[in-house]
Amino acid sequence: MKNLGQLMKQAQEMQTKMAEMQQRLADVEITGQSAAGMVVVTLNGKGDMRGIKIDPALINPADAEVLEDLVVAAHNDARTKVDAHMKEESAKAMGGLQLPPGFKMPF
Repeated sequence: MKNLGQLMKQAQEMQTKMAEMQQRLADVEITGQSAAGMVVVTLNGKGDMRGIKIDPALINPADAEVLEDLVVAAHNDARTKVDAHMKEESAKAMGGLQLPPGFKMPF
């Protein structure tokens, strides 16, 4: 078993890296799309919506349900990409530190 002091130092370093990662995520912009790019949703790395673009050809007041479904699909696509990006960044921040199962980050 590693020295407890060394483990605590690693945990503090990881906490600092995680805080830095959270700050960087606010600046990342990731897009998702549906209908072959006719609906595009942009989210930041924290999942907040930054923008939406809809091709005017899709705007039909008589068929709003289709457009609503396409917006949801584009948002879900973007959210999936945000989650993958966050997982990748978290792995980088944690380096090789192995945490016990069920251990939650950040502290």
